[in-house]
Amino acid sequence: MCQTRVFVRRGDTEEEIMKDVVALEVKPDGVVLRAFFEPPKEIKGRIREIDFLKHRVIVEEEA
Repeated sequence: MCQTRVFVRRGDTEEEIMKDVVALEVKPDGVVLRAFFEPPKEIKGRIREIDFLKHRVIVEEEA
């Protein structure tokens, strides 16, 4: 399986907010994250970076 971890970037810091993410849906005002055994989580912001080798997605939080 190819799950990923999602981090939120706030200024110069990054915080892991969800792991084992299997789906990411882009919405006009943010993203919705889905994992197997957790309820969906919506984040206000935009995708800043995706690293397929490290299984990481960085979402930059909007002010």
